[in-house]
Amino acid sequence: MKRLCFVLVIFSMILSACGPAKTLLPTPTSSPQATIPTPTGMETAQAATPTSTPAPANTSTFLSTLVYPVEGYGPANYPAGVNPLTGLKVANPALLNRRPMLIQVSNLPRNVRPQWGLSLADIVFEYYTEEGSTRFAAIFYGNDAGMVGPIRSGRFIDAYLVDGYKAMFAFGSAYEVELNSFMSSDFANRMVVEAPYTPLKRYDPNGFDYLVVNTADLSEYASKRGLGGAQKLAAMFFKLVAPAGGQPAGQLFVHYSNATYGRWDYDPATGKYLRFSDAIDLSDASQPEQYSQLTDRLNNQPIAFDNVAVLYVKNELYSPNIYDIKLTGSGDAYAFRDGQAYRVKWLRDAADVVSLANPDGSPFPFKPGTTWFEVIGLASTLTQSGQSWRFSNMMP
Repeated sequence: MKRLCFVLVIFSMILSACGPAKTLLPTPTSSPQATIPTPTGMETAQAATPTSTPAPANTSTFLSTLVYPVEGYGPANYPAGVNPLTGLKVANPALLNRRPMLIQVSNLPRNVRPQWGLSLADIVFEYYTEEGSTRFAAIFYGNDAGMVGPIRSGRFIDAYLVDGYKAMFAFGSAYEVELNSFMSSDFANRMVVEAPYTPLKRYDPNGFDYLVVNTADLSEYASKRGLGGAQKLAAMFFKLVAPAGGQPAGQLFVHYSNATYGRWDYDPATGKYLRFSDAIDLSDASQPEQYSQLTDRLNNQPIAFDNVAVLYVKNELYSPNIYDIKLTGSGDAYAFRDGQAYRVKWLRDAADVVSLANPDGSPFPFKPGTTWFEVIGLASTLTQSGQSWRFSNMMP
Protein backbone atom coordinates (compact mmCIF):
# COMPACT_ATOMS: atom_id res chain seq x y z
CA MET A 1 0.00 0.00 0.00
CA LYS A 2 2.84 2.39 0.82
CA ARG A 3 4.34 1.72 -2.58
CA LEU A 4 1.01 2.53 -4.28
CA CYS A 5 0.63 5.74 -2.34
CA PHE A 6 4.14 6.77 -3.30
CA VAL A 7 3.31 6.27 -6.98
CA LEU A 8 0.08 8.22 -6.64
CA VAL A 9 1.80 11.14 -4.93
CA ILE A 10 4.25 11.28 -7.82
CA PHE A 11 1.35 11.29 -10.25
CA SER A 12 -0.37 14.14 -8.44
CA MET A 13 2.32 16.39 -9.83
CA ILE A 14 1.63 15.37 -13.40
CA LEU A 15 -1.26 17.73 -13.86
CA SER A 16 -0.59 18.52 -17.48
CA ALA A 17 -2.54 15.41 -18.44
CA CYS A 18 -5.69 16.91 -16.99
CA GLY A 19 -6.24 20.10 -18.98
CA PRO A 20 -8.28 20.10 -22.22
CA ALA A 21 -8.77 23.16 -24.42
CA LYS A 22 -11.00 25.96 -23.12
CA THR A 23 -14.47 26.42 -24.58
CA LEU A 24 -17.46 28.31 -23.20
CA LEU A 25 -20.73 26.51 -22.50
CA PRO A 26 -23.67 27.35 -24.76
CA THR A 27 -26.34 29.83 -23.71
CA PRO A 28 -29.29 27.95 -22.13
CA THR A 29 -32.45 27.77 -24.21
CA SER A 30 -35.88 28.77 -22.98
CA SER A 31 -37.65 25.79 -24.53
CA PRO A 32 -39.88 23.88 -22.11
CA GLN A 33 -39.06 20.32 -21.14
CA ALA A 34 -40.87 17.74 -23.22
CA THR A 35 -43.61 15.74 -21.53
CA ILE A 36 -43.49 11.97 -21.86
CA PRO A 37 -46.45 9.76 -20.90
CA THR A 38 -45.89 7.44 -17.95
CA PRO A 39 -44.81 4.02 -19.25
CA THR A 40 -47.46 1.40 -18.59
CA GLY A 41 -48.05 -2.14 -19.76
CA MET A 42 -46.06 -4.00 -22.35
CA GLU A 43 -46.02 -3.91 -26.14
CA THR A 44 -43.71 -4.32 -29.10
CA ALA A 45 -41.51 -1.27 -29.65
CA GLN A 46 -42.27 0.96 -32.61
CA ALA A 47 -39.35 1.43 -34.95
CA ALA A 48 -38.02 4.92 -35.53
CA THR A 49 -37.66 6.26 -39.02
CA PRO A 50 -34.54 4.66 -40.56
CA THR A 51 -31.55 6.92 -41.09
CA SER A 52 -28.76 6.67 -43.64
CA THR A 53 -26.32 5.76 -40.88
CA PRO A 54 -24.24 2.65 -41.64
CA ALA A 55 -24.90 -0.22 -39.24
CA PRO A 56 -22.19 -1.92 -37.19
CA ALA A 57 -20.54 -4.60 -39.29
CA ASN A 58 -20.35 -7.13 -36.46
CA THR A 59 -23.83 -6.59 -35.00
CA SER A 60 -26.44 -9.30 -35.53
CA THR A 61 -30.17 -9.11 -35.00
CA PHE A 62 -30.02 -12.05 -32.58
CA LEU A 63 -32.03 -10.16 -29.94
CA SER A 64 -35.10 -10.29 -32.18
CA THR A 65 -35.11 -14.11 -31.98
CA LEU A 66 -33.47 -14.49 -28.56
CA VAL A 67 -35.29 -16.80 -26.17
CA TYR A 68 -35.66 -14.52 -23.18
CA PRO A 69 -37.93 -14.97 -20.15
CA VAL A 70 -41.07 -12.86 -20.32
CA GLU A 71 -40.48 -11.73 -16.74
CA GLY A 72 -36.96 -10.61 -17.68
CA TYR A 73 -33.81 -10.77 -15.55
CA GLY A 74 -33.14 -8.76 -12.43
CA PRO A 75 -33.12 -6.57 -10.52
CA ALA A 76 -31.80 -9.40 -8.33
CA ASN A 77 -31.05 -13.13 -8.47
CA TYR A 78 -29.60 -13.33 -11.97
CA PRO A 79 -29.13 -16.87 -13.30
CA ALA A 80 -25.62 -18.30 -13.43
CA GLY A 81 -23.73 -17.04 -16.46
CA VAL A 82 -25.93 -13.93 -16.93
CA ASN A 83 -24.10 -10.62 -16.72
CA PRO A 84 -25.99 -8.35 -14.25
CA LEU A 85 -24.71 -5.31 -16.17
CA THR A 86 -26.15 -6.41 -19.54
CA GLY A 87 -28.79 -9.04 -18.80
CA LEU A 88 -27.14 -11.36 -21.34
CA LYS A 89 -25.36 -14.66 -20.96
CA VAL A 90 -21.61 -14.31 -21.39
CA ALA A 91 -19.47 -16.48 -23.62
CA ASN A 92 -17.06 -17.15 -20.75
CA PRO A 93 -18.92 -17.40 -17.39
CA ALA A 94 -15.58 -17.40 -15.55
CA LEU A 95 -15.29 -13.67 -16.31
CA LEU A 96 -18.16 -13.00 -13.92
CA ASN A 97 -16.07 -14.32 -11.01
CA ARG A 98 -14.00 -11.14 -10.92
CA ARG A 99 -14.32 -7.45 -10.21
CA PRO A 100 -15.52 -5.08 -12.91
CA MET A 101 -12.90 -2.64 -14.20
CA LEU A 102 -13.53 1.09 -14.53
CA ILE A 103 -11.10 2.68 -16.99
CA GLN A 104 -10.87 6.42 -17.64
CA VAL A 105 -10.86 7.14 -21.38
CA SER A 106 -10.09 10.48 -23.01
CA ASN A 107 -12.51 12.25 -25.35
CA LEU A 108 -10.53 15.43 -26.13
CA PRO A 109 -8.43 16.54 -27.93
CA ARG A 110 -9.99 15.00 -31.03
CA ASN A 111 -6.72 13.45 -32.15
CA VAL A 112 -7.19 10.82 -29.42
CA ARG A 113 -10.09 9.43 -31.45
CA PRO A 114 -10.97 6.79 -32.27
CA GLN A 115 -10.33 5.35 -28.83
CA TRP A 116 -9.50 1.72 -28.11
CA GLY A 117 -11.93 -0.79 -26.61
CA LEU A 118 -15.17 1.17 -26.10
CA SER A 119 -17.21 -1.24 -28.23
CA LEU A 120 -16.46 -4.03 -25.74
CA ALA A 121 -17.50 -2.15 -22.59
CA ASP A 122 -20.69 -3.21 -20.82
CA ILE A 123 -21.42 0.33 -19.61
CA VAL A 124 -19.97 3.77 -20.37
CA PHE A 125 -20.59 6.98 -18.43
CA GLU A 126 -19.90 10.27 -20.21
CA TYR A 127 -19.63 13.33 -17.98
CA TYR A 128 -18.43 16.90 -18.05
CA THR A 129 -14.94 17.58 -16.68
CA GLU A 130 -14.00 21.24 -17.20
CA GLU A 131 -13.36 23.88 -19.84
CA GLY A 132 -15.74 22.32 -22.38
CA SER A 133 -14.49 18.74 -22.21
CA THR A 134 -16.05 15.39 -21.34
CA ARG A 135 -14.55 12.07 -20.31
CA PHE A 136 -15.65 8.45 -20.55
CA ALA A 137 -15.71 6.07 -17.59
CA ALA A 138 -15.84 2.68 -19.32
CA ILE A 139 -16.82 -0.38 -17.28
CA PHE A 140 -15.62 -3.81 -18.44
CA TYR A 141 -16.95 -7.03 -16.91
CA GLY A 142 -18.45 -9.59 -19.30
CA ASN A 143 -15.88 -8.99 -22.07
CA ASP A 144 -12.16 -8.44 -22.26
CA ALA A 145 -10.53 -5.87 -24.53
CA GLY A 146 -6.95 -6.29 -25.67
CA MET A 147 -6.41 -2.54 -25.43
CA VAL A 148 -8.39 0.26 -23.76
CA GLY A 149 -7.43 3.90 -23.90
CA PRO A 150 -6.12 6.52 -24.13
CA ILE A 151 -6.34 6.54 -20.34
CA ARG A 152 -6.71 9.90 -18.64
CA SER A 153 -7.10 11.38 -15.18
CA GLY A 154 -9.86 10.74 -12.66
CA ARG A 155 -12.57 13.06 -11.33
CA PHE A 156 -14.75 13.17 -8.19
CA ILE A 157 -17.64 11.38 -9.95
CA ASP A 158 -15.45 8.31 -10.41
CA ALA A 159 -15.53 7.65 -6.67
CA TYR A 160 -19.31 7.10 -6.85
CA LEU A 161 -18.85 4.78 -9.83
CA VAL A 162 -15.97 2.78 -8.37
CA ASP A 163 -17.98 2.32 -5.16
CA GLY A 164 -21.16 1.37 -6.98
CA TYR A 165 -19.58 -1.12 -9.36
CA LYS A 166 -17.00 -2.40 -6.79
CA ALA A 167 -14.49 -1.88 -9.56
CA MET A 168 -10.78 -1.78 -10.10
CA PHE A 169 -9.98 1.84 -11.01
CA ALA A 170 -7.47 2.46 -13.81
CA PHE A 171 -6.64 6.12 -14.37
CA GLY A 172 -3.78 8.48 -15.16
CA SER A 173 -3.48 10.71 -12.08
CA ALA A 174 -5.86 13.50 -10.99
CA TYR A 175 -5.92 16.99 -9.60
CA GLU A 176 -4.34 16.96 -6.13
CA VAL A 177 -7.57 17.43 -4.17
CA GLU A 178 -9.28 14.61 -6.07
CA LEU A 179 -6.26 12.35 -5.81
CA ASN A 180 -6.08 12.89 -2.07
CA SER A 181 -9.76 12.01 -1.83
CA PHE A 182 -9.19 8.78 -3.76
CA MET A 183 -6.22 7.86 -1.58
CA SER A 184 -8.26 8.19 1.60
CA SER A 185 -11.19 6.16 0.23
CA ASP A 186 -12.18 2.55 0.84
CA PHE A 187 -11.10 1.69 -2.71
CA ALA A 188 -7.56 3.08 -2.41
CA ASN A 189 -6.09 -0.41 -2.75
CA ARG A 190 -8.01 -0.90 -6.02
CA MET A 191 -6.50 2.13 -7.77
CA VAL A 192 -4.16 1.34 -10.64
CA VAL A 193 -1.82 3.91 -12.18
CA GLU A 194 1.18 3.70 -14.47
CA ALA A 195 4.16 2.10 -12.71
CA PRO A 196 6.64 -0.72 -13.43
CA TYR A 197 4.53 -3.29 -11.57
CA THR A 198 1.08 -2.39 -12.99
CA PRO A 199 -0.43 -3.42 -16.36
CA LEU A 200 -0.86 0.19 -17.58
CA LYS A 201 1.58 0.74 -20.44
CA ARG A 202 2.52 3.25 -23.13
CA TYR A 203 1.18 2.48 -26.61
CA ASP A 204 4.07 4.14 -28.44
CA PRO A 205 6.78 5.62 -26.19
CA ASN A 206 8.55 6.97 -29.28
CA GLY A 207 5.44 8.71 -30.61
CA PHE A 208 2.34 10.02 -28.86
CA ASP A 209 2.48 8.47 -25.39
CA TYR A 210 -1.02 7.04 -25.11
CA LEU A 211 -1.51 5.23 -21.82
CA VAL A 212 -3.43 1.96 -22.39
CA VAL A 213 -4.29 -1.31 -20.66
CA ASN A 214 -5.33 -4.87 -21.54
CA THR A 215 -8.36 -5.74 -19.37
CA ALA A 216 -7.30 -9.38 -19.02
CA ASP A 217 -3.97 -8.19 -17.63
CA LEU A 218 -5.75 -5.78 -15.31
CA SER A 219 -8.01 -8.56 -14.06
CA GLU A 220 -5.01 -10.83 -13.44
CA TYR A 221 -3.28 -7.99 -11.61
CA ALA A 222 -6.29 -7.67 -9.30
CA SER A 223 -6.46 -11.41 -8.67
CA LYS A 224 -2.78 -11.70 -7.76
CA ARG A 225 -3.27 -9.01 -5.14
CA GLY A 226 -6.29 -10.65 -3.59
CA LEU A 227 -8.70 -8.09 -5.05
CA GLY A 228 -10.61 -10.39 -7.40
CA GLY A 229 -13.77 -12.39 -6.88
CA ALA A 230 -17.42 -11.92 -7.84
CA GLN A 231 -19.14 -8.81 -6.48
CA LYS A 232 -22.74 -7.94 -5.66
CA LEU A 233 -23.87 -5.99 -8.71
CA ALA A 234 -27.65 -6.50 -8.67
CA ALA A 235 -29.93 -3.55 -9.46
CA MET A 236 -30.51 -3.38 -13.22
CA PHE A 237 -33.69 -4.88 -14.68
CA PHE A 238 -33.82 -6.25 -18.24
CA LYS A 239 -36.69 -7.17 -20.56
CA LEU A 240 -36.49 -8.02 -24.23
CA VAL A 241 -39.80 -6.35 -25.14
CA ALA A 242 -39.86 -2.57 -24.82
CA PRO A 243 -42.50 -1.14 -22.48
CA ALA A 244 -45.43 0.85 -23.77
CA GLY A 245 -45.80 4.57 -23.21
CA GLY A 246 -42.68 5.79 -25.00
CA GLN A 247 -42.35 8.42 -27.66
CA PRO A 248 -40.46 7.87 -30.94
CA ALA A 249 -36.78 8.78 -30.62
CA GLY A 250 -34.86 8.18 -33.82
CA GLN A 251 -32.16 10.69 -32.93
CA LEU A 252 -30.68 11.95 -29.68
CA PHE A 253 -28.32 14.92 -29.23
CA VAL A 254 -26.32 15.80 -26.11
CA HIS A 255 -24.58 19.18 -26.31
CA TYR A 256 -22.07 19.47 -23.46
CA SER A 257 -20.30 22.55 -24.81
CA ASN A 258 -19.25 24.21 -28.05
CA ALA A 259 -16.26 21.84 -28.10
CA THR A 260 -17.95 18.60 -27.04
CA TYR A 261 -21.27 17.39 -28.37
CA GLY A 262 -22.58 14.02 -29.46
CA ARG A 263 -25.39 12.44 -31.44
CA TRP A 264 -27.00 9.00 -31.28
CA ASP A 265 -28.85 7.65 -34.35
CA TYR A 266 -31.21 4.74 -33.83
CA ASP A 267 -30.66 1.94 -36.35
CA PRO A 268 -33.83 -0.21 -36.67
CA ALA A 269 -31.91 -3.01 -38.42
CA THR A 270 -29.79 -3.71 -35.35
CA GLY A 271 -31.89 -2.12 -32.62
CA LYS A 272 -28.90 -0.07 -31.46
CA TYR A 273 -28.02 3.59 -31.14
CA LEU A 274 -24.93 4.59 -33.13
CA ARG A 275 -22.58 7.25 -31.77
CA PHE A 276 -21.47 10.34 -33.69
CA SER A 277 -19.06 12.84 -32.12
CA ASP A 278 -18.23 16.51 -32.61
CA ALA A 279 -15.98 17.17 -35.60
CA ILE A 280 -15.24 20.87 -34.99
CA ASP A 281 -15.32 23.51 -32.27
CA LEU A 282 -18.25 25.91 -32.60
CA SER A 283 -17.69 29.65 -32.45
CA ASP A 284 -21.15 30.00 -30.84
CA ALA A 285 -24.19 27.88 -30.09
CA SER A 286 -25.95 28.97 -33.30
CA GLN A 287 -23.28 27.54 -35.58
CA PRO A 288 -24.24 24.26 -37.28
CA GLU A 289 -22.78 21.23 -35.55
CA GLN A 290 -20.61 18.85 -37.54
CA TYR A 291 -20.28 15.17 -36.70
CA SER A 292 -18.23 12.13 -37.53
CA GLN A 293 -19.10 8.55 -36.65
CA LEU A 294 -17.19 7.20 -33.67
CA THR A 295 -15.52 3.83 -34.14
CA ASP A 296 -13.29 1.57 -32.07
CA ARG A 297 -9.63 1.66 -33.04
CA LEU A 298 -9.25 -1.83 -31.59
CA ASN A 299 -11.59 -3.56 -34.05
CA ASN A 300 -12.75 -0.81 -36.46
CA GLN A 301 -16.37 -1.33 -35.36
CA PRO A 302 -18.82 1.54 -34.90
CA ILE A 303 -19.64 2.45 -31.31
CA ALA A 304 -23.19 1.11 -30.92
CA PHE A 305 -25.16 0.69 -27.67
CA ASP A 306 -28.50 -0.95 -26.93
CA ASN A 307 -29.56 1.65 -24.36
CA VAL A 308 -28.78 5.34 -23.94
CA ALA A 309 -29.86 7.07 -20.73
CA VAL A 310 -29.56 10.77 -19.91
CA LEU A 311 -29.21 11.47 -16.18
CA TYR A 312 -29.84 14.85 -14.54
CA VAL A 313 -27.35 14.99 -11.67
CA LYS A 314 -26.49 17.66 -9.10
CA ASN A 315 -23.16 19.36 -9.83
CA GLU A 316 -21.20 21.39 -7.31
CA LEU A 317 -18.37 23.68 -8.39
CA TYR A 318 -15.51 22.66 -6.13
CA SER A 319 -13.01 25.08 -7.68
CA PRO A 320 -12.74 26.92 -11.02
CA ASN A 321 -11.63 23.72 -12.76
CA ILE A 322 -13.21 20.99 -10.62
CA TYR A 323 -16.82 19.79 -10.40
CA ASP A 324 -18.18 17.31 -7.89
CA ILE A 325 -20.92 15.47 -9.80
CA LYS A 326 -22.89 13.81 -7.01
CA LEU A 327 -24.11 10.58 -8.57
CA THR A 328 -25.85 9.23 -5.50
CA GLY A 329 -29.48 9.04 -4.42
CA SER A 330 -31.92 9.62 -7.27
CA GLY A 331 -32.90 12.10 -9.94
CA ASP A 332 -34.73 12.71 -13.19
CA ALA A 333 -33.69 10.85 -16.32
CA TYR A 334 -34.69 9.83 -19.82
CA ALA A 335 -34.20 6.33 -21.17
CA PHE A 336 -33.84 5.50 -24.86
CA ARG A 337 -34.25 1.97 -26.18
CA ASP A 338 -35.72 0.41 -29.32
CA GLY A 339 -36.23 3.83 -30.91
CA GLN A 340 -38.40 5.03 -28.01
CA ALA A 341 -37.91 7.63 -25.26
CA TYR A 342 -39.20 7.31 -21.70
CA ARG A 343 -39.32 9.68 -18.74
CA VAL A 344 -37.83 7.80 -15.78
CA LYS A 345 -35.85 8.20 -12.57
CA TRP A 346 -32.25 7.17 -11.98
CA LEU A 347 -31.34 5.46 -8.71
CA ARG A 348 -28.05 4.74 -6.97
CA ASP A 349 -28.37 4.06 -3.27
CA ALA A 350 -25.36 3.47 -1.03
CA ALA A 351 -22.89 1.31 -2.98
CA ASP A 352 -25.27 0.16 -5.73
CA VAL A 353 -24.92 0.34 -9.48
CA VAL A 354 -27.07 2.82 -11.39
CA SER A 355 -30.57 1.60 -12.21
CA LEU A 356 -33.72 3.18 -13.64
CA ALA A 357 -37.28 3.32 -12.32
CA ASN A 358 -40.66 4.26 -13.76
CA PRO A 359 -42.46 7.29 -12.28
CA ASP A 360 -44.48 4.88 -10.06
CA GLY A 361 -41.26 3.49 -8.59
CA SER A 362 -41.31 0.14 -10.38
CA PRO A 363 -38.08 -0.93 -12.11
CA PHE A 364 -37.72 0.36 -15.68
CA PRO A 365 -36.49 -2.41 -18.02
CA PHE A 366 -33.25 -1.86 -19.86
CA LYS A 367 -32.98 -3.64 -23.19
CA PRO A 368 -30.68 -6.66 -22.77
CA GLY A 369 -27.28 -5.42 -23.88
CA THR A 370 -24.97 -2.47 -23.34
CA THR A 371 -25.79 0.94 -21.87
CA TRP A 372 -24.30 4.41 -22.35
CA PHE A 373 -25.12 6.96 -19.63
CA GLU A 374 -24.97 10.67 -20.47
CA VAL A 375 -24.58 12.67 -17.23
CA ILE A 376 -25.77 16.29 -17.39
CA GLY A 377 -26.46 19.09 -14.89
CA LEU A 378 -29.77 19.79 -13.17
CA ALA A 379 -30.25 23.06 -15.09
CA SER A 380 -29.82 21.38 -18.48
CA THR A 381 -32.54 21.90 -21.06
CA LEU A 382 -34.41 19.56 -23.38
CA THR A 383 -36.06 20.42 -26.69
CA GLN A 384 -37.97 17.94 -28.81
CA SER A 385 -38.89 18.10 -32.49
CA GLY A 386 -40.52 15.00 -33.95
CA GLN A 387 -38.19 12.07 -33.33
CA SER A 388 -35.26 14.36 -32.49
CA TRP A 389 -34.37 14.94 -28.83
CA ARG A 390 -31.80 17.55 -27.85
CA PHE A 391 -30.25 17.96 -24.40
CA SER A 392 -28.10 21.01 -23.68
CA ASN A 393 -25.90 20.56 -20.65
CA MET A 394 -25.71 23.40 -18.14
CA MET A 395 -23.29 23.47 -15.21
CA PRO A 396 -23.35 25.67 -12.06
